[in-house]
Amino acid sequence: MKSEDFDELIASIKEAGKIKRGEAQASRIHEYSEPDIKLIREAIGFSQSKFAALIGVNIRTLQNWEQGHRHPTGPAKVLLKLVQTAPELVIQYLHSNYA
Repeated sequence: MKSEDFDELIASIKEAGKIKRGEAQASRIHEYSEPDIKLIREAIGFSQSKFAALIGVNIRTLQNWEQGHRHPTGPAKVLLKLVQTAPELVIQYLHSNYA
């Protein structure tokens, strides 16, 4: 690795630490709206238990999401967006037994 590349990497790591500690602002912030899980579930006509099985989560997790006690993160948010956008495809490709 070139010295200048290494120095740039170190500077980037230090900047990330400052951002994490709240000492600096991130140059870009990406915010994603919280999915309305109940609306998504009701739009495809699934019960809570059937929807929880479809997306592979415990029914209590789904209930906590719907009630706002907890919020989906990472892959769960992506899967919910897919269900919202193309429910037929998700049902067909991931869980054909729910079609």
